[in-house]
Amino acid sequence: MNYSKAIAQEHPSMHSFYEFFAGGGMVRAGLGAGWDCLFANDFDRKKGATYSKNWGDESLVVADIRNLSSDDFPGSPDLVWGSFPCQDLSLAGAGAGLQGDRSGTFWPFVSHIRCLKDEGRAPKILALENVLGTLTSHDGKDFAAICSALDELGYAFGALVADAADFVPQSRPRLFMFGVLREIANDLPNVSSSPNKHWHPSRLLRAYYKLPEQLRANWRWFSPPTPGERQMNFVDIVEDNPSSTTWHTPKETTALLSMMSEVNLAKVETAQRAKTRMVGTIYKRTRHEHGIKVQRAEIRFDEIAGCLRTPAGGSSRQLVMVVDGPRIRSRLISTRETARLMGLSDNYELPERYNEAYHLTGDGVAVPVVRHLSAHLFEPIIEQANAEYLVKQF
Repeated sequence: MNYSKAIAQEHPSMHSFYEFFAGGGMVRAGLGAGWDCLFANDFDRKKGATYSKNWGDESLVVADIRNLSSDDFPGSPDLVWGSFPCQDLSLAGAGAGLQGDRSGTFWPFVSHIRCLKDEGRAPKILALENVLGTLTSHDGKDFAAICSALDELGYAFGALVADAADFVPQSRPRLFMFGVLREIANDLPNVSSSPNKHWHPSRLLRAYYKLPEQLRANWRWFSPPTPGERQMNFVDIVEDNPSSTTWHTPKETTALLSMMSEVNLAKVETAQRAKTRMVGTIYKRTRHEHGIKVQRAEIRFDEIAGCLRTPAGGSSRQLVMVVDGPRIRSRLISTRETARLMGLSDNYELPERYNEAYHLTGDGVAVPVVRHLSAHLFEPIIEQANAEYLVKQF
């Protein structure tokens, strides 16, 4: 599906945005052609090259966010998006949190928003995206610090958890935080008076109730409509003849099966008895068994892939296993399959090198999640604010 063309038809009016930590421009793909990108930034030159290949380089600045100034930012954006790095907030990371070198880039992001505010160019909406570990990092103190920063910048704020699995066959829950300028934050569309179970799970509620009372008073329960039934399963996106990887030899597939526990082998055997082709995904993980570290291949056949991650070695790259009766084949997941799992259309140009493409997609934001948030939160809020401004003028 070409999201940009679809959204251009649905939303002909243009809104403007900045995209920090832009990667390959997946937020831009999700917002669609109804949005005008005034500025995009990433420090990674390889990602910048892919961004330019797909979107052009007119609005792109490849540089460390710490080295930017408000002079680099044109115009007055309606929305500023920041998917700041997750490494220090992830449960798999070192736990440095917002004081870490990577996740700590949240603070120069805040400084840039403060400069825009001082210059009378504050965006109507701020959007942040990160891993769920943000909620518990440093016992919730990092989450509280983000909320406090939004509050001090003059925004009413809130958060929700969205899983890409509502839209594409990938398990990918992520935390999305939003700030809306307080002067336009009354009677917002798709904001409820209480939590919504779909968007506000227990772990988010626990983080919310740890916030100081003065921050909770400025909280909003953003509640877009619940997505409909997902229209595709993982089997629907699997390539028979991928160009970015090759099928394993029978010996390699046998070696992969030998790494499975009895529980996981039983899943494969059940798939062999199915009357249709079954496709599963595998991650290799280190487990402790009887006091010994053992690397295991763990498979799932639940019609969705595991969460894509950036490759820090062979064990973090997802594999595919196709079971068709007695025939079993395996290989690395292809780069086009990873792009499809992120909701990117097949005309999106990926890096030629496997690891670069895998890193790009595994570090991105699921396109249809952004589209849903834009259609039901960003666009209605901006349009309401613009309408109220026109009423005041006349």
